[in-house]
This record gives sequence, C-alpha cells and structure tokens, in this order.
Amino acid sequence: MRFTPRPGPAAGETSLPQPTVARMRRAALAVVMAASLMDLVDLTMVNVALPSIRTDIGVPYGMLPWITGGYALAFALVLALGTRLGGIHGRRRVFLVGIGAFTVASTLGGLASGPGMLVAVRGAQGAAAALMVPQVPFIIDAVFPDGGEGRAVALFGAVIGLGSVAGPVAGAVILDSDLFGLGWRSVFLVNLPIGLAGLVLGRLCIVESRDRLTPAPDWLGTAIATTGLLLILYPLGRGPGTGWSPWVLLSIAGGTATLFAFVRYEQFRSRRRGGPLVTMSLFTIRSYAVGIGIELVYGTLGGVFFLVWCFHMQTGLGWSPLRAGLCMLLFGSAVAVFAGLSRDGLFPRYGRKVLQAGALTQLTGALVYGWQTQHYGTDIQPWQILPTLALLGGGMGLTVAPLSAVWLAEVPREHLRSAAGLGNTTYQLGTALGMSLVPVAFLGLLDAGHPVFVAFSHTLRWLACLLVTAFLLTFALPRHPQRRPPEVSRVGTSSAA
Repeated sequence: MRFTPRPGPAAGETSLPQPTVARMRRAALAVVMAASLMDLVDLTMVNVALPSIRTDIGVPYGMLPWITGGYALAFALVLALGTRLGGIHGRRRVFLVGIGAFTVASTLGGLASGPGMLVAVRGAQGAAAALMVPQVPFIIDAVFPDGGEGRAVALFGAVIGLGSVAGPVAGAVILDSDLFGLGWRSVFLVNLPIGLAGLVLGRLCIVESRDRLTPAPDWLGTAIATTGLLLILYPLGRGPGTGWSPWVLLSIAGGTATLFAFVRYEQFRSRRRGGPLVTMSLFTIRSYAVGIGIELVYGTLGGVFFLVWCFHMQTGLGWSPLRAGLCMLLFGSAVAVFAGLSRDGLFPRYGRKVLQAGALTQLTGALVYGWQTQHYGTDIQPWQILPTLALLGGGMGLTVAPLSAVWLAEVPREHLRSAAGLGNTTYQLGTALGMSLVPVAFLGLLDAGHPVFVAFSHTLRWLACLLVTAFLLTFALPRHPQRRPPEVSRVGTSSAA
C-alpha cells in the first residue's frame, strides 16, 4: 500500500550527480531516524531520571506520573492531527516544525525550575513528537525510489529496535556521567544538538510531499476528546491524595459523559463525510475492536509498571541509575529476542495461541517477581531477578510483536491508515491511563507509610490483573488471523514508538 502518491524529483535533484543524490538520501534517512530515536528514547530516559528529578526540585508524589504521562497523553491526542496536517501542509514542513518544537521543549525541560514547568514541558514534547513521528514513513516513501525503499525501511527498523532496548542504559550513562555538572537536566539537553542538526539537514535533504485527499483536521473532535480524557485522568491520579472527594467522582463522571458525546459527534461527522477523528465503523470488526482493546491493556500495563519499577530499583533498593538501566536493558533484550521469534516463526504457525502463551508467561513472571519482592525485601540482588525479567520480557515480546497484524487483519484496505493510527493512539492513551493509576497502585501506599518494596509488590498484583484481562481477551480473536503483505503491515508501525 502506498502512503502517498510518489512525488517527482526534489528541486535540483535531476542536475545532481548520483553520488550526491545518494548522500542526500542517506542524510534524510539519518534525520528521520534521529528524530524517531529522540521520541522513543526520551520516555525511558526520563523514567530512569525521575528519582533524581524528584529529589532535586521537590516534585510531589502526585505530580510524578504527569511528567511521563503528560507526554504520552499529548502524543496520543495530537497524533491524528499531526498525520492530517502533514498531508495538507507538507510532510517535510510539519516534520521540521515538530522537530523544532521538540528541541525547544527539551531545552526548556533542561532549564525547568519547578515541577509545574516540567509537566508543561513534557506535554509540549509529546505534542511536538506527534507532529514529527507520523511523517516519518511518508518521508521515507518520498525520498527513496522503489529500489531502495525496502532496504531503508529495514535499516530504520533495526536502528529503532536497538534504540528501544538501549534507551534506559543511555539515560543511566548520561546521569552517571553528570555532564557539565547538569545532573538530570542533561537528559533533556542532550536533545538540543541532535535537534539542531536535524533541522539543518532536514531542510536540505528531505523531499517535500503532500496528499491532497487528506481530510481536514477534526479540531472540535480533538477538543472534546481532550476535555473528556483530562476530566477522567487528572482526578484519577489525584484520588488517593484527596480521599476520593466528591469533586473527583463528579469530574470522572463528567469526563465519561464527555467521551460519550465525542462518540456521538464522531458518528455524526461520519454520516456527513467530514473526515472523523475516529472511524466508528471499525469497531464492528471484532478482531479490530478486541485487538486494540488488548493494546489498551498493554499500554496501561506499561504505564503502571515501568515508572514504578524504576522507583523500586533506585529509591527502594538504593541501586544506581546505571544498575537499574542494565536491568531494564536485560528486560528489553528479552522482548527483542522473543518478538523476532514470535513474528517470524511462531505466530504464522500457531496464531492466537502465541499471544495467549505470552500473556501467561508474563503473568508467571509477575507472580514470581511479587513473591521475590516479599521474600527478599531490600536484599534482593540483580542475579536473582534475571529469570523473572526473562519471563516478563519474553512474554511481552511474544504478545506485542504480532498484535498489530491481528487487529489489522480484517480491516478493509481503504481504512488501514486510520485503523493503524487509532491503534497506536489507543496504546498511548493506555500508557497515560496507566501512569495516572500509579498513585492508586503505588504512591498511595508510600503516603500511608508502607516501605517501597511492599508498594511495589502491590503494583505487581495490579500487573497480574491486567495480564489476566489480556489473556481472556485473546479468546475473542480469530484462531489464525490472516497476514497482511509487508507493504500493508507497514502502516501499522508508523507511530508505534
């Protein structure tokens, strides 16, 4: 499937020698890879740095999840708009606006004087990433001819996969190096030279492309959805600290009603052929509806677990950021290895049984980790949790790698792009939801005086409940979902980061 009609040669390209054209294309690929890595690595680096951030600028427990959750929520809400704005105003132009805004927001994050400013900056970073990231597959499609596009995509995927695994260690190394005495601020400021280089090279090397059939952005739908989600997520995260006061319950109820109004508005916009933010007819496809439901569960799971895990290792066990980052690297390596086995070998042969095996493997890992945490307390050692990390990471790799193929399998070709975008948005919303639940699952117990390892064990029980939910949902999927051709499946990976 083509993302957009292939444009003609870039201005001046036909007069350039072929080696020069090849260098420009490689430079363009390097720019979009660097931009995607900034988005992908940023979240994991900031997770590793959160204990240091809290100590340095006095972030209240209730605001901690918003430093990470605000990024995921803003990314999810702006993602569809970013895709449409690129089609209307030009992929290159919107990409450069996004990378510029991300660079400015990162610089402000490194200069943040208090938790309120940092939360605002993280939201700005997420919105900027949502302008930048969805343009990447379109740019690759426009820059490379048919003969080189496949190799470019393969290289891009390999680099992004490596970045997703190495992100926590990169953040830990930056923290431990304490560059120029900046401490945690260097985690944000490291994006400054990368972003500036990307702006200069991107302006010189990236080919402009548009899709004149792109629907107009759904500004009103986005505003309604944003209002509803904020009315739910903000008080949900504040609930334990306020004792679930009436305003919290009223806000959640109002947010739920607002989201119901959003659904009705999108149905109306679909009937008027106005390019709705969400194509409601997709939810009549059972495999799609169930599949993105599982995406929501896994996004929530990740939002709850990774933030709490970083705090347990550094604040509860007293491990250095580098030691914690190496544990996260081992987890990520297990995800990568088993994802390859699942996608290329197991899933085509065994279908949904692979997803079920992955959920049960993770569930076993969560239960074992909970027992170890209770049994060893603060004396637990990294070597003791290695088998647990293999179970958790391996199970996640088995499940998440083929999941997009499952929920795209029965979607009509004309709806593939919007279906993939909604699936990616759902995962990001799940991440924001999970982080808003951190005060309930973890921080509330710390406020009540429980040790960190006890609160972490409680969080692992939440993790187990989410995994049971994901396991049960898999039974509603087709036994052997049809596989899309590779060029169609690509649409589902455009913003998975």
